[in-house]
Amino acid sequence: MALTGDQLLTLMIHLSWLSLLLLVGKLLRARLRFLQRLFLPASILGGFLGLALGPYVLGATGIRIMPPDMLTTWAALPGVLINVVFACLFLGLTIPRPREIWREGGPQFCYGWMVGMGQYLVGVGLSILVLGPLFGVPDFFGCLLEIGFSGGHGTAAGMREAFVELDFAAGSDLGLMSATIGIVSAVVFGMVMINLAARRGETQVITSPDMIPEETLSGLIPEDRRPATGRITVSPDAIEPFAFHLAIVGLAILIGWFLQGGIRGLSAGREPDLFRSFPLFPLAMLGGLIVQVVASKVGLSTYFDRATFSRILGFALDFLVVAAISAIRLDVVVAFFWPFTILMLSGLAWIIFATWFIAPRMLPDAWFERAITEYGMQTGVTAMGLLLLRVADPHFATPAAKAFGFKQIVYEPFMGGGFITAAAPLLIFHYGAGRALIVGAASMLVVLGIAYGSGWLRATRPSKKAIQPAPPGAPSDI
Repeated sequence: MALTGDQLLTLMIHLSWLSLLLLVGKLLRARLRFLQRLFLPASILGGFLGLALGPYVLGATGIRIMPPDMLTTWAALPGVLINVVFACLFLGLTIPRPREIWREGGPQFCYGWMVGMGQYLVGVGLSILVLGPLFGVPDFFGCLLEIGFSGGHGTAAGMREAFVELDFAAGSDLGLMSATIGIVSAVVFGMVMINLAARRGETQVITSPDMIPEETLSGLIPEDRRPATGRITVSPDAIEPFAFHLAIVGLAILIGWFLQGGIRGLSAGREPDLFRSFPLFPLAMLGGLIVQVVASKVGLSTYFDRATFSRILGFALDFLVVAAISAIRLDVVVAFFWPFTILMLSGLAWIIFATWFIAPRMLPDAWFERAITEYGMQTGVTAMGLLLLRVADPHFATPAAKAFGFKQIVYEPFMGGGFITAAAPLLIFHYGAGRALIVGAASMLVVLGIAYGSGWLRATRPSKKAIQPAPPGAPSDI
């Protein structure tokens, strides 16, 4: 359905309201010290403000500030913007050789797979044994753990159509709340663990939380330390460089859209019609990868600036998060309060357990820095993992950043918003949770076998090896 001029103007006004929430969130972060210590991003703070001003908090008192149609727009935005986020994941990156990826990121991938797939085993297993019998939730209810924690707000919003198809429309809103709890848990428990590790001598670089730079706390960068946001690779006389990169993102999404049509056609007219509600965002990621590979082959990738693609990704992610949190239906969360709470607590307990007991026996040098990065990603988003790493390793003196980056190249297409994340609820619904759990457990055993055969598993924690922190302004690997 075509949009009229008035509808487009209304959309612009709704986006402008989101802009105001983002700016207020940024102001709160810059001014309030306790929010700085919590490391909550402006998008999260702005989303909480939007939620407070919405119909389920302030609106419940009879005071109406936001019109209902604006909340409807906000609820739809994350499912669109997540395609931009995923399309940007591989654009502008130099894809290293498989051997180099495995050498640097193999241990991180194996550990990440254990944590991510473990979320399914904990969540779905809990749904079968406890939550389903007690509260009547479906078996795929446990998928909300990985969708929200590892996938994030955009993934949860992008799964809306799939949950409707599964006759569980509440799934997307519960996924958004799961993602919100995940990000808050990432920063709160992540900072607690960094402080604890520093005091116990588990960290390789920092010895005290007082070493955290001021600009990391406030989010305001001093004038003499401000990095460039990107490079101009095409002449503005021909095309605005930002528009050029945005057009590349649009091409990646378009390729993903064609792929989605092809995938949905595979099961059209069959029972079960497995791919009828398969989301676009993992295919947009594949479209971005195709564009990057082809551009590299023909020599056009030299005009792709990764920093610009990162800015586009960050822009979409900030607006996605503030819109997603503002539009959460709290009445749905209340309706599923107990099974949802049990699921969240169990999932968080699993990831914290993995951080302290599996990571030191599975990850090589700088195990805590590697583990805290994975913790931030598995409960929040990739950016949250890197934020926690920057706190624990301010100048990236350990190999954790490079290992995590290589691991994400292999991990992202499958988990954390990849094909497994998108397909898991559909597969569980059509083929049963028992089969899904067997396949998931088998994949974890295979990964453990690979880690053992590669010499990465050990029975005890590694000894601490001190690394001298790099001087301010030292270059990093990312």
